[in-house]
Amino acid sequence: MTVRRLSTRLLLRPEDVPPSRDDFRVVGVFNPAAVRVDGEVVLLVRVAERPAETRPGYTALPRWAGGEIVIDWVPDAELEPIDPRVVRRTADGLVRLTFTSHLRVVRCGDGTAVGEVTDTVFRPQCESEEYGVEDPRVTPLNGRFYFTYVAVSRHGPATALASTSDFRTFDRHGVIFCPENKDVVLFPERVGDSYVALHRPVCGTPFTRPEMWVARSLDLIHWGSHAPLMLADSEWQSGRVGAGCPPVRVPGGWLAIYHGNRRPTRPGEVGEYFGGALLLDAADPTRVLKWTAEPFLRPEADFEVNGFVPNVVFPTGVVPADETLLVYYGAADTVTAVAEFSLRDLLAGKVDTR
Repeated sequence: MTVRRLSTRLLLRPEDVPPSRDDFRVVGVFNPAAVRVDGEVVLLVRVAERPAETRPGYTALPRWAGGEIVIDWVPDAELEPIDPRVVRRTADGLVRLTFTSHLRVVRCGDGTAVGEVTDTVFRPQCESEEYGVEDPRVTPLNGRFYFTYVAVSRHGPATALASTSDFRTFDRHGVIFCPENKDVVLFPERVGDSYVALHRPVCGTPFTRPEMWVARSLDLIHWGSHAPLMLADSEWQSGRVGAGCPPVRVPGGWLAIYHGNRRPTRPGEVGEYFGGALLLDAADPTRVLKWTAEPFLRPEADFEVNGFVPNVVFPTGVVPADETLLVYYGAADTVTAVAEFSLRDLLAGKVDTR
């Protein structure tokens, strides 16, 4: 059965959100965390920005230091471009981002249109966040809203944890998965006596195809009992695979929307990104019951095909709405959008490959 979008709405463009400084410009507002708070959908959106100034023969590489953005102007002759987001220093082979990111709170009413781009910002603060904070995922737990995010620095991309009760002030809980580990999502309730998370360790030595793992914790800070999820080897997730939205409890188990990336074929390309879905066992989330043989979310709309990084749909938030799901995602690493799906169709569209 083909799973079709019931609707698609473009919510945020770069010009809708102000930069951190007047001499910067926003190049992307994307990969939002999403949650319903007192009947209102609240997004925590990643805002990517870079200096507006250009200097012939130089590349601007921004970073955070002491709560402020510092710009390193590096001669182009000392850099090698990797893709639209990354350059490599020829002297030592290390990479830098050509932009930096922070998070901003956006209120969306019923979830289908932006009501307010607020002034509340979650900014990088420490060395482990010096190149930016990225790609949050939020889960209600214990009367608070916990969100994971990628802390990017000279030490690599790690996953950190923060929480809030009101999306106005935030408590940081530090790094919970060391580099390189991204795409961490928390389950919205304990399974047995443990908190559970999906995470994506990166295997630098290619013993395996891309994988997602499950981990457990007694306190949300210290994680163990790591185990891989066994997925089919599909071409549409040959390059990367990782958790997208926090899992949703459904009849029969946990519905986990995730992303797959087709391995790029040419240097400088990132590769096409898709959205897929898993059904995990309710009592044992390491057990995959069903999965989508083909992606249910593909780059189709113009704003998904064209942008800072073309051909990307990257689901990061989900809000149940009666018999449907509102799936929030970043498109082309440029804009934020929401697509609505029938929950029944999404579950029926799965195939059991066991």
